[in-house]
Amino acid sequence: MRTKIFRIQGKFMMGNAFQPFTKELKAISEEDIHEKIYSEFGSKHGINRNKIVIEDIKEISKDDVQDPMIKALG
Repeated sequence: MRTKIFRIQGKFMMGNAFQPFTKELKAISEEDIHEKIYSEFGSKHGINRNKIVIEDIKEISKDDVQDPMIKALG
């Protein structure tokens, strides 16, 4: 299977307010993206899944990547 690059936009509850986020990740499918986002925010920020709102997931090309780590893996 071929990995794809996705740009994810959403928001998560930090304290009493939602904070927006934009991330770029490599995955095989959109379902994998959901799991990666939930596990990353849970481990780094201690946020429960119900406090993370994924608003948009788009597959992007290598040329559209802005994250230097993803670009280097490209």
